[in-house]
Amino acid sequence: MADHIANPKLEDHPADNAEKDPENWVTGDEPMTGAQASYLNTLCEEAKVELPEKGLTKAEASQRIDELKAKLGK
Repeated sequence: MADHIANPKLEDHPADNAEKDPENWVTGDEPMTGAQASYLNTLCEEAKVELPEKGLTKAEASQRIDELKAKLGK
């Protein structure tokens, strides 16, 4: 039986803390993705709220999506 080789990436980032705060994303200041825009649009329609202004970053879109999911109980 082969010895288990530890994966240093997993040791530095435990699974229970796998998600980073969007404010700490390396690409968080890039424009939101098409998928984020689509999902945000759907959530805004479901929550009956106005779609945010254009030009959200990936991090801002992620935070808004999380807020709307919480509001909708998703």
